[in-house]
Amino acid sequence: MTSRTDRAPAALTVGFDLDMTLIDSRPGIRACYLELSERTGTYIDADLAITRLGPPLEQELKHWFPAEQIAPMATLYREMYPTYAITATPALPGAREAVDAVHAAGGRAIVVTAKFEPNAKLHLKHLAIDADAVVGDLWAEQKAQALREYGASVYVGDHTGDVRGARTAGALSVAVATGPCDAAELRAAGADVVLDDLSRFPAWLSAYVAEDPAAGPAADLA
Repeated sequence: MTSRTDRAPAALTVGFDLDMTLIDSRPGIRACYLELSERTGTYIDADLAITRLGPPLEQELKHWFPAEQIAPMATLYREMYPTYAITATPALPGAREAVDAVHAAGGRAIVVTAKFEPNAKLHLKHLAIDADAVVGDLWAEQKAQALREYGASVYVGDHTGDVRGARTAGALSVAVATGPCDAAELRAAGADVVLDDLSRFPAWLSAYVAEDPAAGPAADLA
């Protein structure tokens, strides 16, 4: 991941979620849950768990462990994660191109995710996705903290929680239907724009930066 401290401050800053927006984290997370189950002797339905990605890890662990074990199990999972999840996780179609499109427009691309920040950075480094900043451990409305700090005017995500984060920050919500929430659910949550996947994002961004800001968001391309 390249530092862009030598880049002049950009008027355009676009935030991206990570899991199921930039990366297909299902294979790696599934492998990590299976290993956690093996180590602890606790049954975890890994196939079910990966259908509801988005919220913080602790919310999923509550389905499988008593309350007093959540914190230590989360720590163990995060320690195992680099070994079992990083190389197993591919970029989603259009992910690198989407980030590159922001840079080509003279902007900054930041990643704001609920994932443990060190592990999020490992994914981006492994997949050569060139984000300008990474902020982890923020979910839903909490993401507005980082979006405001970096001055993001657009936030791209796959979950209704991402829509809420964008709206709380006063950013345009661009949703991709590549995660657990379908296009209709994302629209109902208030997404301004819904795309099938990130392969449509460069064309949308080009139209967005070219138009008069008073004219409103570019067309929905789902």
